[in-house]
Amino acid sequence: MRLIAIEEHILPGAVRDAWSAAPPPHDPVSAFADGGEAGTRLADLGEGRLALMDEQGVDVQVLSLTTPGLHNLAPDTAVEMAQRVNDLIAETCVRHPSRFQGFAALPTPHADAAPRELERAVRDLGLKGALLCGRTRERHLDHPDMRPMLAKAAELGVPLFIHPQVPLAAVRDANYSGISEKADLALAAFGLGWHYEAGLQWIRLAAAGVFDELPDLQIILGHWGEVVLFYLERTSAVFERALDLRRPLADYARNNLYVTGSGMWSEAYLLRCLDIVGPERLLFSTDFPYQYREGGAPRRFLDEVALDDAARIGFAHGNWDRLTGARG
Repeated sequence: MRLIAIEEHILPGAVRDAWSAAPPPHDPVSAFADGGEAGTRLADLGEGRLALMDEQGVDVQVLSLTTPGLHNLAPDTAVEMAQRVNDLIAETCVRHPSRFQGFAALPTPHADAAPRELERAVRDLGLKGALLCGRTRERHLDHPDMRPMLAKAAELGVPLFIHPQVPLAAVRDANYSGISEKADLALAAFGLGWHYEAGLQWIRLAAAGVFDELPDLQIILGHWGEVVLFYLERTSAVFERALDLRRPLADYARNNLYVTGSGMWSEAYLLRCLDIVGPERLLFSTDFPYQYREGGAPRRFLDEVALDDAARIGFAHGNWDRLTGARG
């Protein structure tokens, strides 16, 4: 069975340099998460990556720039980096057309350029959508400056993957500090904080009426819905009383959201997501290279998880093929 993994990261050296040259604040996670062996794997777009894919039983990776993307760069620098990253991803896909697809990186600090680059990436380069790292400094995805980018995605019929990034320093200080330096950062980042950051972006899009305005917009959340999906019943009930939306929040989850596991091999989480969004909205991902471990866990999870044949095929590749089918 063909296996397509849709959250598989890269980090070109030029982006590392741009991050280092940017004014603070700098992302506190990248300094250690993107170094060493992970850094080598992030930069490898050739035989080394392909060998690890084979070992894991992954047929296709959908490549994307790792967090925090281009969100914290100066506008003009973000535009330049987006073009370079997207050209690189497209070139990699051309070299290995049966093994790689790609998500665009977008220059979200430049509100006018972001939708233009999305259109170029999709129409000219053949990329399948874009991966965003949530907010751009203090601007959330529901900010009016971001609306043209969202509208362009809906117009093109391509999904936007919302990936976590570390919360703002003020949020970290308020909510994720005072334990120890190591514990504070772990809690603020992949322990909890950045999952809330990503999930909150989808909640805010719904609360702001974006899915009413753009009913065809499709969002992908990783890590089995970035925490907020499991609290959807409560949030939906509150929204119905407090907000003037056309539909319950649960309806937006079944019509405007896809969910993937990001290398979290939890059958319990998968089955809960299946109940919430339906089997046709589950996508596969390994969060390469961060969750890579020897032993073939991705293929084993696909083979052993409690899904019927139709749902298993959809999870492995069918749902992604359908979501991106208009683009080959």
